[in-house]
Amino acid sequence: MEKLFDLMMSDPEIVLRLSKLLGDGKAAVLCTLIEKEGSGPRNLGAKMLIEPEGNILGSIGGGDMERRLVEESREVLKNGEPKILTFAMGVEPTGNAIPVDSKCGGVVKVFMDVIKPLPRLIIVGSGHIAKPLADLAEKVGFEIIVVDDAETATRERFPTVKELRNGPFGEEMKNLELRSSDYVAIVHGETLYELEALRTALRSRPAYIGLLGSVNKANQHKKQLIGEGFSRETVESICAPIGLHIGAETPEEIAVSIVAELIKKRRSQIRRAF
Repeated sequence: MEKLFDLMMSDPEIVLRLSKLLGDGKAAVLCTLIEKEGSGPRNLGAKMLIEPEGNILGSIGGGDMERRLVEESREVLKNGEPKILTFAMGVEPTGNAIPVDSKCGGVVKVFMDVIKPLPRLIIVGSGHIAKPLADLAEKVGFEIIVVDDAETATRERFPTVKELRNGPFGEEMKNLELRSSDYVAIVHGETLYELEALRTALRSRPAYIGLLGSVNKANQHKKQLIGEGFSRETVESICAPIGLHIGAETPEEIAVSIVAELIKKRRSQIRRAF
């Protein structure tokens, strides 16, 4: 049974908590009371935040209604689709209204909106392709993290990325905490770096792993990784060569093909489930 915190928090407090959740890569469901007929425990605009674990911050009325919203939040988080629920609070329910044991004597509607963090794109490499890739991916809604220890991994070159990890490569990869919602684009070009990045990504199983290079190189890397003990199914999830096949040749064109593949992957996942 989820732990319920029935706290009468202010909107700014709820927003701050939501911001913290998003910063940690977690989604949440924001419930807002959007319509009321007759009496109800709260006024229009009352808000309640439901965390992924089922914890509640704020209140829109308490009791059975909030318990039902917590139950419904699982589906909302899974599907990534908003939802409106109607509650009959102590009155005869009509239509699709949900009866609630209450003495309020009114009907309320609650809008459940799933708020999701921006997806992160971890770019391994900082060379010719990494720069336009970071610029384009940021424009379409990715938070960018660049990992490389080359001289090109500088803030001057990547001024707007969320994180620039340019310490010793092995340490940076070891300390990189990948999420299941992350996208990883390996555009480094050097075998040792590519394999280290692939090992790190495969252990965490992010939403997407892409590798720059030829089919032959990709096959050789996959063969080695399977030989190291990674499952064939996991290794075959690597998208290689990275990017959609659009005949790209220049770094900018290759970046476009990669971002197009990222968008395709992202939208297909949103349609299936969050």
